[in-house]
Amino acid sequence: MKKLSVCGKGGTGKSTLVALLARELSGEGKEVVVIDSDESNSELYRMLGLRRPPSPLLELAGGKQNVIRNMRTSFSPGGGQPHAALLKQEQIRVDDIPGEYLVRRDGLGLVAVGKIHQALEGCACPMGALSREFLKRLTLAENQMAIVDMEAGIEHFGRGVETSVDAVIVVIEPSLESVTLAVKVKDLATAAGTRFAGVVANKIPSGEVERHLISELNKRQLHLLVTVHRHQEIANSSLMGHELRCTEATVEIAPLLRLLTTVSLPTSRSGAQETICEGGY
Repeated sequence: MKKLSVCGKGGTGKSTLVALLARELSGEGKEVVVIDSDESNSELYRMLGLRRPPSPLLELAGGKQNVIRNMRTSFSPGGGQPHAALLKQEQIRVDDIPGEYLVRRDGLGLVAVGKIHQALEGCACPMGALSREFLKRLTLAENQMAIVDMEAGIEHFGRGVETSVDAVIVVIEPSLESVTLAVKVKDLATAAGTRFAGVVANKIPSGEVERHLISELNKRQLHLLVTVHRHQEIANSSLMGHELRCTEATVEIAPLLRLLTTVSLPTSRSGAQETICEGGY
C-alpha cells in the first residue's frame, strides 16, 4: 500500500492517527511522506516533531487563481514561480520536491497543499484540485509511503482527490454522526474506484462504549480496523504543541501498521469526473 487517505468528521482525530502512523512507520524503516491536505489545521508539523511547516504547494503552483485558470485543461502552473516546472512533470519523485516545500526529519517528511489565511478568501476547491494532481503524479519508491491528512467531511471526494490514492481509512469517534459519515465515506470511496480499508475508532472512553460502537458498525457493515482509547498523554501533547507520543496508542494501532506494510493493492483507477469550482471569487 503506497498512498493512504485518512478522512472523517472534524474533531475525530485524523491528524492524531496520521502522526502516530507516520512516526511508527518511519521508525520501522519506511520513508514516510505526510501530505497535509487540510486547509484549516496548521499544527500538524508540531505533532510530527518538525521544527517548521513547509511552504505550501499552492505557492509553487502560482496561487489559487492560477490553479483555477490552468486546471480546466491540464495542470500547468504559470511562469515566474520558482520550481513551477516540477508540477508539470508526469511523475514527481520525493527527491524532486524542493526542501522549501518538503520538511524532513530522519525518515519522515511533510508536504502541505495550502491553508485558508483570511476572510473572504474563497472556497478551498483549488487546493483539492492541487491535492489530486500532486498525488496522482507522486511516484514512490519501494520503501516509501504517503499518508494524506484530509480535510474534515467529504467534499474532497467531490474534487476527486481519492482517485489518486490506493486506499481510504475513516476515523470515527463515539457519535452517531461520525458513524453515519463513515457509511457515506465507504460509498463514495467505492464509487471512486478506491479501496475502503475500514474504520479506526478513536477517543473511546470505556469498554461499554466500545461494545456499543462495534454493534453500530456491524449493523452498517463497516469493518473496524483498530480501536484507540482516550489517552491523556495525547491530549497533553496536542495542547502543548509537542511531538505526539503515546506508548499505549502505539500498541493499539499495531495491527493497522501490519496491514499497511503487508497489503499490496492495485494502482489502477476507475474513470471519475474531475471538477473544479468556478465560483466563490
